[in-house]
Amino acid sequence: MAVSCPDDLVEADHPVRVVWQVVCGLDLSRFYEAIKARDGVGGRDATDPRLLVALWLGAATDGVGSARELAKLCVESSAYRWLCGGVSMNHHTLSDFRVGFAAALDELFTQVIVALVDKKLVSVHRVSQDGVRVRACAGASSFRRKDRLRLLHAQAQQHVDDLRKLLDDPEQSAALSCKKKAAMERAAIEREQRVAQAIAQLPELEARQAKLARRVSKADKAKGKLKEPRASTTDPEARVMKMPDGGFRPAVNVQLATDTASRAILGVEVINAGVDTQQLEPMRKQVEDRTGGKVREHLADGGYLTFDDVDVAAAADVTLYLPPKPPRDPEKNGTQYEPRKSDSPAVRDWRQRMGTEQAREIYKERAATSETVNADLTGFRGLVQLTVRGLAKARCAALWCALAYNLMHFGRAMLA
Repeated sequence: MAVSCPDDLVEADHPVRVVWQVVCGLDLSRFYEAIKARDGVGGRDATDPRLLVALWLGAATDGVGSARELAKLCVESSAYRWLCGGVSMNHHTLSDFRVGFAAALDELFTQVIVALVDKKLVSVHRVSQDGVRVRACAGASSFRRKDRLRLLHAQAQQHVDDLRKLLDDPEQSAALSCKKKAAMERAAIEREQRVAQAIAQLPELEARQAKLARRVSKADKAKGKLKEPRASTTDPEARVMKMPDGGFRPAVNVQLATDTASRAILGVEVINAGVDTQQLEPMRKQVEDRTGGKVREHLADGGYLTFDDVDVAAAADVTLYLPPKPPRDPEKNGTQYEPRKSDSPAVRDWRQRMGTEQAREIYKERAATSETVNADLTGFRGLVQLTVRGLAKARCAALWCALAYNLMHFGRAMLA
């Protein structure tokens, strides 16, 4: 029989030790509020949230986004066995914790950013923003039009009624355990709820389609380029988007704000729009609320450009660095850097500024910052395909990845 010390499972400089030391120094009181069984109060023992936070941060660091895979690692991987002290973890506990504390997770992300700012590791003077499309937990075949959705909803409701009658009949359900009955009923109800949520998404989709129709030519309408909107019965909040490889698949749009000096992630948001417009001001406000600092310079690609955003940024004393779109008729309008008669003073200044060599040099930092962070999250932190449904849960998954990224790059500095 081999005798070993649990502390020998990982080396002294192993990253998992850094994760645990950082987590032990954080305020996790919001995660503990849900625990009802306390000293002197009857109840079942709860898994320590500090351990669960460390496990998911370690999982995101290693690019693991599945609760079942994480539960398996807690038995097979020396690093996760070291965290758990040799005790296995239930995948349901892990899965529920990952998305069940959205507000506490958001505050934890802010807490880490504030610590980085206090240690002068991060600045908010100049931030770069970009959106990365992440594959949603829904198949392309799950998208249905209005008539089909109504039919599926009626069928789902009928299935719930029929199933309840079957389960209430002692003779027909005698061979089923109580656990099996509960699982069957829960699955049927969740299916009916998802179809109902898909139907509830249709007014928004129809309004967006009507807005798009006003900008599409009659020739394009005749060719059938505008089709009846569809919603997914698997993840009603997912949308079909153009992906980085040029294909179209169900996805969500993860917005990230990054400090250009340190490349720390300062802001995270998840939307279901395939375009990035109208996201600049909300992200600036989020970064400023988290850090208590003031964003002075904001970098983004041309997909974010609206003249209203330029005016709003100028009023807030923020310098935007976005490339202007080339004119359709250069002979008539000149270059994209020449002011137009209809331009506001802020737009005129922005055009002239982006035509200077200094602005172009500053704008180069956008790709060097945002593209590097996107590659890290999608290549190493598991932000590739979601295993959860809905924007709220998708935001939790993105926050875990962003937290893991910040701790991987700044964890040791935080402990210094």
